[in-house]
Amino acid sequence: MKAIMVMFDSLNRRMLPPYGADWTHAPNFARLAERTAVFDNAYAGSMPCMPARRELHTGRYNFLHRSWGPLEPFDDSVPELLGRHGVHTHLASDHPHYWEDGGATYHGRYTTWEFFRGQEGDAWKGQVAGPKAPDDLKEVRRPTYRQDWVNRQYMTTEEEHPQTLTFDAGIEFIRTNAAADRWFVQVETFDPHEPFFSHQRYKDLYPHDYDGPHFDWPDYKRVAETPEESAHARYEYAALLSMCDRSLGRVLDLMDELDLWSDTMLIVNTDHGLMLGEKNWWGKGVLPWYNELVHLPLFVWDPRVGTAGERRTSLVQTIDLGPTLLEYFDVTRPADMQGRPLRGVLADDTPIREAGLFGIFGGHANVTDGRHVYMRACADDSNAPLYDHTLMPTRMRGRFTPAELAGARLAEPFDFTKGVPTLRVPGRSMLNPSAYGTLLFDLDTDPEQTAPIEDDEVELRMAGLLTELLRATDAPDDQYLRLGLPRTGPVTAEHLLVRAQGERARAALRPLPPVGDFPDSRLSVRTPVHILTADPAAAEILSRHIPGVTDSENLQFMATISLIGLAALPVARLSVEQLHAIADELAALDAA
Repeated sequence: MKAIMVMFDSLNRRMLPPYGADWTHAPNFARLAERTAVFDNAYAGSMPCMPARRELHTGRYNFLHRSWGPLEPFDDSVPELLGRHGVHTHLASDHPHYWEDGGATYHGRYTTWEFFRGQEGDAWKGQVAGPKAPDDLKEVRRPTYRQDWVNRQYMTTEEEHPQTLTFDAGIEFIRTNAAADRWFVQVETFDPHEPFFSHQRYKDLYPHDYDGPHFDWPDYKRVAETPEESAHARYEYAALLSMCDRSLGRVLDLMDELDLWSDTMLIVNTDHGLMLGEKNWWGKGVLPWYNELVHLPLFVWDPRVGTAGERRTSLVQTIDLGPTLLEYFDVTRPADMQGRPLRGVLADDTPIREAGLFGIFGGHANVTDGRHVYMRACADDSNAPLYDHTLMPTRMRGRFTPAELAGARLAEPFDFTKGVPTLRVPGRSMLNPSAYGTLLFDLDTDPEQTAPIEDDEVELRMAGLLTELLRATDAPDDQYLRLGLPRTGPVTAEHLLVRAQGERARAALRPLPPVGDFPDSRLSVRTPVHILTADPAAAEILSRHIPGVTDSENLQFMATISLIGLAALPVARLSVEQLHAIADELAALDAA
């Protein structure tokens, strides 16, 4: 028996023909749907990139205990377990986060692995002189932005693109080992994650009139661009998606050529989606985890079952993929894995769970039963208490600081840490869910999640499901306190939050006004903040309306951010009313 996983990053189900898209060029995804079971109710669990991959390895939710981080010493790893049972596992990837501090324990769990450089500001090519970059709408320009423009100089052809090299390597492994038995290969590309860098032949699939600035890397914020600029970014994403489709087609061609369908499992999956202007948002992580981000495309072929060209409606999650591989290779599943093998779902759509849990560390704790989605915010504005529980104190691109670790204490073991205590370290979150409130949606009547409902009976049931999952996951005590849910005993009416937080929930769905709604003066909402702060009169206006804005540590990364761009960032907490008042006063400076 053999298995192939083709994994994408930030792949949007709504952009794929098997899920209803009629304008993207993705014929190989349509072809894939004819050869596999298509899952209509697949959900993410822990987000974003590395937390999702920890779920792939461990078959467990992890976002309640830990922020972005590596595999822990007590974690079971599916590729490692397969290797111990005689299955050769191989990883071919261009995903840069595997080789940073917060992901450095993953690739070593495979028997063999290879990596291709250059994605999203990967610290690859060294160039002291500044790279040549075009006029660009991206305003938050951290060091990875500069490095990305260095890297692109070394990808001038499609053959040099790291996605192409990743699939070259995966195909080489499959072709080399086609006659052998008991192997698993994970062909994993970072695409179509931003930046949406593809070559011209894919852009040509989406002709459109656009003569504005370069725009293929939206910031994680509210939409502040014009409709034409926004549409252009979506076409850039679609072009990269079409490149991914071609790479997928190469794997399908090889399976046809080598007749692998008879003895080889195929899983095509992703970690999460990406907002491309829906609900007037770009990106992920700084907003609630709406279905555009967590309702995933998933395609599975199991030669033992033979289900092809059919849909499956049972609720499944990322945590089920690792257990599916273990069951396929007849390897016993560890007792603390929460995921379940998909064989029964593939065969006859047998349900494997009543509800699914998903979220990000320090954000909303979310639950869905397939019809309702309940997004539980913190009980008060402090979003506290919040702790990381870890024995591997690293973050995405760095280590925990001595100042952070000075507050560390040993915590009692959890039921999945094999008797090992963890360090309990004061945690930090990139967002505070109190800004958005607790949200409840009925997907039957509101599949786009644009109108939150207030229904005490439904909230009580969903809060009960959420609490059951927290307990089954052995969530830390601090999470119950942060979320205002009982560690023991029933969930009651006193625990409900939707009505109490309803206004902030509705306000969070309101878009920024179009740029054209503001005065077009010499100093305006379009003016970069650093220019405004250099003008004494304008700086006084800013400091009066947005106290401390010029002191923000984030401004060192925002040399080009405009005032409306700043307003689009959730961290700014700048209201539409404040923005209008500032714009009017800036315009009055010209009149004066």
